[in-house]
Amino acid sequence: MTPSELKKLISVARGEIPADLVLKGGQVINVFSCEIQEADVAISGDQIVGLGSYQGRETIDCRQRFICPGFIDGHLHIESTLLTPANLSPVLLPLGTTTLVADPHEIANVQGLTGIKFMLDNSAGLPLEIYFMAPSCVPATPLETSGAVLTAKELRPLRHHPRILGLAEMMNFPGVLSKDDQVLKKLSAFQHKIIDGHAPLLSGKDLCAYLTAGIRSDHECTRLSEAREKLALGMVVMIREDTQEENLKDLLPLVTPENARRCLLVTDDRPPEQLAKEGHLNAVLKQAVNLGLDPIRAIQLVTLNTAEYFGLGHLGAVAPGYQADIAVLNSLSDLTVDSVFKKGKLVAEQGRFLGKRSRPVGSKSLSGMNIKNLQAGRFRIPMGGAWARVIQLVPDQILTRAVRHKVQGKDGWVSLSPKEDPVILACVERHKGTGRVGLGLVSGFGLLQGAIASSVAHDSHNIVVIGREPEEMFLAVKAVKEMQGGLVIVVKGKVKAGLPLPVAGLMSDQSLDKVIQRQKALLQAVPLTGCPLKNPFPSLSFLALPVIPELRITDHGLVDVNRFEIVPLFD
Repeated sequence: MTPSELKKLISVARGEIPADLVLKGGQVINVFSCEIQEADVAISGDQIVGLGSYQGRETIDCRQRFICPGFIDGHLHIESTLLTPANLSPVLLPLGTTTLVADPHEIANVQGLTGIKFMLDNSAGLPLEIYFMAPSCVPATPLETSGAVLTAKELRPLRHHPRILGLAEMMNFPGVLSKDDQVLKKLSAFQHKIIDGHAPLLSGKDLCAYLTAGIRSDHECTRLSEAREKLALGMVVMIREDTQEENLKDLLPLVTPENARRCLLVTDDRPPEQLAKEGHLNAVLKQAVNLGLDPIRAIQLVTLNTAEYFGLGHLGAVAPGYQADIAVLNSLSDLTVDSVFKKGKLVAEQGRFLGKRSRPVGSKSLSGMNIKNLQAGRFRIPMGGAWARVIQLVPDQILTRAVRHKVQGKDGWVSLSPKEDPVILACVERHKGTGRVGLGLVSGFGLLQGAIASSVAHDSHNIVVIGREPEEMFLAVKAVKEMQGGLVIVVKGKVKAGLPLPVAGLMSDQSLDKVIQRQKALLQAVPLTGCPLKNPFPSLSFLALPVIPELRITDHGLVDVNRFEIVPLFD
């Protein structure tokens, strides 16, 4: 900022010249003192310059409303929304979210540095301010085939990008504890940056060792005792509330006046239907207040706390010298967002985005659908014994159980019961053109006919498909390939519904409304398969994640997560 620009700001702050914009007479949420004060908020350019009594070239009456900082989500995988950053921006701004810190882990597993560059380019210049963390675990394990491998050498140049703040969630805590050379090189490269953690249930000396490596946060706490131990050892605890992991109710007692500044509220994953129906951080805030958290304290957990942890000193408060990112609320009880200002400009009002919407992006180069030599016969399971290992879904959790199931054979192939679980599960490699298909059995979907396939399959995002007939499973995977990625339902030899995700097989290039429309048709087709689940796709997507117990599938085959090794289907 030049001396002349500073002179103008000082003059406006002193009341010597009018402000560009004044929000008049609102109840200002002070996130430093956790107090409310009635004041005008004076804005010059993109900065807040004063609180008090001010005149402006433009004024907006904010009496009977509450003025607070714009919300900041400190941990979100944008890919989980199925929207590109440019298409997510007009969705989040009306909900009061003005800044994100995202982990592009999903697209990096598909496209590596090219995927990260796409996220940076697609988010540049948006009214929604988006920062990123460099993905630390690509691939997540050696038991799967991903589209890329990111070593410390590839990650190191990312440190210098102004919107990459540090190293994203270090999921490989066993690698930290065993002093794995590649893991330590990544941690060493980001020692003077922020390093986020991911260490479910880690405790005692192992937790101390993990923190000694420079890791400073965790969003995987599920138990209050776990969160208290991590907070007491210096970690910033990110209390997560997302579709698959609802931790808010269990962890909210952690937050006290003494330690609240060490806590954040984050969403991690937020699918499109949840964004449309419930909202984003505004919904998490409302839930926290309904559970008994003081509303000003709750706002602090998604504003000042997040900004300070990530070193974003210009954000997080309604105070002189801070960027004019502001959410105006109708009340502190339901936290309904009335209007939103980003860098001093009105960008949303009464739920409507007021800016220009982005054009669809070219995505063919990001599709990542390299599938070769695939035939229907690849989905037939050779009979290998009377008893098989079966992945059993656990209702409302991403955990699975490993169970033994007696199977029947016919002509040397596994023969399924026509009306009972399990059904065939397959993971088709889509990055390297290896033609590799991992085969297994799964129970819990209740599938009576047809096939369901998805190119969203954490973390390497190969194609996962379930079905009863190899021909229909083949047709479903073929449809996913032809859409350049997406979600598909096949019944009686026909594609009944599909949601294209041509951006790396993870995201649509369309708006939220169009994604919701296609998703609605997709979910309406689910009952045709006999599946009783309202939305089977989240459960399907996590079946390929070989870091969550007990049994998973990758393109290499069945993974016993507790033993961390490939195991045979038959035992």
